[in-house]
Amino acid sequence: MKRRDFLIQAGLFSTTAIASVSCNTWVVHSATKKSDRQRLIVIFMRGGADGLNIVVPYAEPAYYQARPKIALAKPGQEKGVLDLDGHFGLHPALAPLMPFWQQGNLAFVHAAGSPDPSRSHFDAQFYMEIGIPGNQRVSEGWMNRLMGAISNKTPIQAVSVGTTKPRILNGRMPVANLASGRNANKPIAIDRPQVSAAFDRLYGGNDTLSQTYHQGRVAREALMTDLAQEMKMANNGAPLPDGFAGDAQRLGKLMAKDPRIELGFMALGGWDTHVNQGSDRGYLARGLGSLGKGLAALAQSLGPAYQNTVILVMSEFGRTLRENGNGGTDHGHGNVMWVLGGKVRGGKVYGEWPGLETAQLYEKRDLAVTTDFRDVISDVLARHLSVNDTQLSKVFPSYTPKQKIALL
Repeated sequence: MKRRDFLIQAGLFSTTAIASVSCNTWVVHSATKKSDRQRLIVIFMRGGADGLNIVVPYAEPAYYQARPKIALAKPGQEKGVLDLDGHFGLHPALAPLMPFWQQGNLAFVHAAGSPDPSRSHFDAQFYMEIGIPGNQRVSEGWMNRLMGAISNKTPIQAVSVGTTKPRILNGRMPVANLASGRNANKPIAIDRPQVSAAFDRLYGGNDTLSQTYHQGRVAREALMTDLAQEMKMANNGAPLPDGFAGDAQRLGKLMAKDPRIELGFMALGGWDTHVNQGSDRGYLARGLGSLGKGLAALAQSLGPAYQNTVILVMSEFGRTLRENGNGGTDHGHGNVMWVLGGKVRGGKVYGEWPGLETAQLYEKRDLAVTTDFRDVISDVLARHLSVNDTQLSKVFPSYTPKQKIALL
């Protein structure tokens, strides 16, 4: 294996860092003692989640007319939705999140999404991750640009959970990567003393490439040390459970333990429900059950840091209002965004609800978008991370927020 590919696989270099190493001039600082640092965690539901069966507009007759098989029952009925505000209800699989709603820590923004009309998963995810809908020339993700705006220049300022670095974190700022599941703390070749010593000699200079290598090593050692300590203390030495809940809990404990980690990202697939989507049971319900448990575990594992954390859940687009002939839904437009956190002004469904009558639908088939996803994110960045207008213009170039949502 080529040396370059080995280092990328080890998580010490990214392809972006190799390509733009000449401008990667940040340096490592010691861990801060400040424990009240503001945190942001983004959860991406890849596949186009059906927001209409997540936060259900049960007061709208058109919802039941369009979904005779997959509609969820009204509150109070058998297997019905959990009432939120007399108009919307939460999918019963998300019952673990109801305490957060009742405490005023959980909010939703309905009819939110991208103004771009694409129904392609690839394009829609790409635009939402770079934060510039319709522009395929930009490769830098908005979370990486955010790092450049608020950077404290630490090697683990941002942590991505998964096998590869996502587009949303792609860019000139370095990002630490944490494997998911049982592989999270599995040693790799670079952890062997003989291998690491050889690479330390190769990259022992003061040049930029050597500095980048050193920073990657610092990030990996910090994460592995934190993980080892958590695994030792968890449930009398038992490992954390597999799946999203385990990964979410692991990330939460790392962020609670190490205040240098300000940004986190996780992605969860399985939301492209063209067939057998189900209502209170089925593919969607199973996915939401895992997500709900995972978010509850994440909030709990953050401990006191939860009060200074915002968890933002989003998907590239919603689904069609009408169910298809296979008991599922097809690619749509408007969707629902979730906002969870200790200082969130929750217990409310935000956004301008456009309605579900045919004349109110986007292209007479989909929930319309009345809130740009960037308005929701911009509101969180400004109110939670104190990002000013100048910084915000760098995070979302050529975009001025249209709505002041006041989620925090």
